[in-house]
Amino acid sequence: MTQPDLDTEQLIHRARGGDSDARQQLLARHRERLCRMVAARLDRRVAARLDPSDVVQDALMEAAQKLSDYLRDVPVPFYPWLRRLTWEHLLKLHQRHLTARKRSVLREQPVRLPLSHESVHELARRLVNHESSPSRRLLQAELRDRVQAALTRLPESDRELLALRYMERVSIRDMAAILGIQEGAVKMRHTRALDRLSRLLATDLKGDEP
Repeated sequence: MTQPDLDTEQLIHRARGGDSDARQQLLARHRERLCRMVAARLDRRVAARLDPSDVVQDALMEAAQKLSDYLRDVPVPFYPWLRRLTWEHLLKLHQRHLTARKRSVLREQPVRLPLSHESVHELARRLVNHESSPSRRLLQAELRDRVQAALTRLPESDRELLALRYMERVSIRDMAAILGIQEGAVKMRHTRALDRLSRLLATDLKGDEP
């Protein structure tokens, strides 16, 4: 377990004991990460009207109201719980702003929140600069544009998983809770996503050979 996880667990323990300061710290400690998550998925038409911090603030206000119920049972790790509330607020805002003038049949269609073009670029930058052994072969800055192009060709599920890991800095444990799968499955999917990305890059590089 990482140190941030330990800090969160300590705050949960204190908050369950009635420490109001710990409750406030719990809600505040993930604000920046949640803002990155929201900014990465805000449709440009919505981003022109809303700031990610406003979305997160609304979600944190709801979390404050529901925190006692969460602390009573602690059904999932804290960040996945907080992220789910924020994700639901983000979905509702997109539905409100993008489908309000459309026919009801269109309003019934689910709203997707794929990574924006700018966010795929940022993900490529983080992958290129990441220093862990699974992605060491990507550690050349001149590959950034190639990585970005390869990311757009990956299945959306792979891009989302890589964004969780490298943009939101989510632990394997929390990724498992967010995705609703076992930690071993998360590790396998992560490895496969990097492998698919590497194969796309290798194909592109081979195509450039004279």
